[in-house]
Amino acid sequence: MHNFNSTNAELENKFVKNNKQILNHFFKTSDVESFWIADMDFEIAEPIKKEIQRLANRNVYAYEFSSSEMFEAMHNWFKRRHQLDLNANHFIQLPSVISGISMLISEYTQEGDGILIQTPVYHMFNTLINNINRKVINNPLIYAKGEYSIDFKDLEEKFASGEVKMMLFCNPHNPIGKVWTKEDVEKILALSNRYNVRLISDEIHGDITFLDRHYCSLMSLDAKDHFALIGSTAKTFGMQSISNGFIYIPSAANFSKMKQKVSGMFLDHGNTFTTFATIAAYKHGEEWVEELKIYLIEIIHLIQTFLQKELPQVKVIPVEGTYQMWLDFSGLGYSSSELKERILNNAKIGLAFGDWFDKSGNHDQFARFNFASRKDKIEKALNTLKTALVEDHGSK
Repeated sequence: MHNFNSTNAELENKFVKNNKQILNHFFKTSDVESFWIADMDFEIAEPIKKEIQRLANRNVYAYEFSSSEMFEAMHNWFKRRHQLDLNANHFIQLPSVISGISMLISEYTQEGDGILIQTPVYHMFNTLINNINRKVINNPLIYAKGEYSIDFKDLEEKFASGEVKMMLFCNPHNPIGKVWTKEDVEKILALSNRYNVRLISDEIHGDITFLDRHYCSLMSLDAKDHFALIGSTAKTFGMQSISNGFIYIPSAANFSKMKQKVSGMFLDHGNTFTTFATIAAYKHGEEWVEELKIYLIEIIHLIQTFLQKELPQVKVIPVEGTYQMWLDFSGLGYSSSELKERILNNAKIGLAFGDWFDKSGNHDQFARFNFASRKDKIEKALNTLKTALVEDHGSK
């Protein structure tokens, strides 16, 4: 049984979440406890650790590739865990998930084309679309009674306009923690086919689901002309700094086209550590993932219970998947600037604020809380948050 409460206070690192320059860039202060970036505080699974140690102790690093073994391990994982019978020969490895999405957009759309996203959504979608000179088109999610749903009427209107050439679909959805239903995915696929819009389905969080919810992969449907399973071992196994991304393309013609593009830039192979760590994860990491999910469920309950009792003004959006919790602070009655001031400078907690994920202003009273951390660290943060938001300043 893995001990997710263990810690190494002397751990030497240059993690992004502890980088003072980066913290100052985002928060104008570096004096915060980080709960903003989507990685884990946990030690990786023992089989992955042993494989990395084996490679490190070898002290010889000649050219070494084993993509076919890695893709076969991925094929078996998705068949075993998600009942997806994917062709092991149709995966393409890339340096990261973001680079994969960017290359697909660049290859299958033209500059100035519309790329649709559903806000609030992972902030890098907006950034990468702009970086490659495409136009961001927004299909805002509907927020009602503490839950989110897709505005299919607006979605169809935007597809019908002819301006949208591609859609980035996030499932499970970051930052709201929503696992879209099979019916949702089927509706999006049907509309995409009707209006000739290509889908990129970012399913990087697909292994982390709760409440008996299982994500419906786009690849479980008849989606041969689309792209899906944009994924990585990063989120599932806490391998953010030692993982690559991958894409899965069911169509032979589209696969050959993208494979030629990626291979032509010599981007379709990983280093030895990444490759064999990935193989170890998908072959031997299942028990660790199951234990992780149990621990994360306990943390969800811990946070929900605390907020209901101590900070009832803060609403927790139901967490169906991912280890990100989307919090609605609007019940406190503070302005967005005052809310940030109290969270950052009084509580000294770094959260990913709502305006990262939605530039419209509709989510300025929200923040994403990464809860893939030790319980004692979470408890301390919650108590500090309570003091900063209510006790020191009076309840509104």
